[in-house]
Amino acid sequence: MKQFYKKQPIIGVIGSGLESAYENKAYKMGKFIAKSGCILLTGGGDGIMKAASKGAFEEGGLVIGILPSDGPDDLRYSKRYPNEYVHIPIYTGMSDARNSINIKSSSIIVAFPGGGTLSEIGLAVKNKKPIVVIGWESFGMDDYGRGSRVYHAEDVDVAKEIVERLLSELEG
Repeated sequence: MKQFYKKQPIIGVIGSGLESAYENKAYKMGKFIAKSGCILLTGGGDGIMKAASKGAFEEGGLVIGILPSDGPDDLRYSKRYPNEYVHIPIYTGMSDARNSINIKSSSIIVAFPGGGTLSEIGLAVKNKKPIVVIGWESFGMDDYGRGSRVYHAEDVDVAKEIVERLLSELEG
């Protein structure tokens, strides 16, 4: 079958939905993802998710939000999900169980501290997805299991270099 389009890699950015000191870094990562021609996937909420979404949105990138709610009228989440920068909201009705969708749908994961991030990192390790961890200097896990690909980055510039290398591996 003839392929009519080039598949764009999806980069998942995970982190707290609450206000975070890492929002500026997430914003820069979102801009970088869009400039790289990749699709950004987040949980679609506030905090890290919103900051990354805003960065990608402002660069003209495509933003997908995997949402915890049943739909736009779900009162439990309607004030926080989706954030205004999400182009494609996917309503799952799965609450935190949607983390599995976030991981399985992403080619590369960029993780910031907070929220349900640890469960998503665990899912990424289990699914052998490359993970770039930013801002978790004391993450404390040196052995993530056979075949895991967890990379630590002390700042966004280092994270960008790692993501670029991982993207070139995807293409190659």
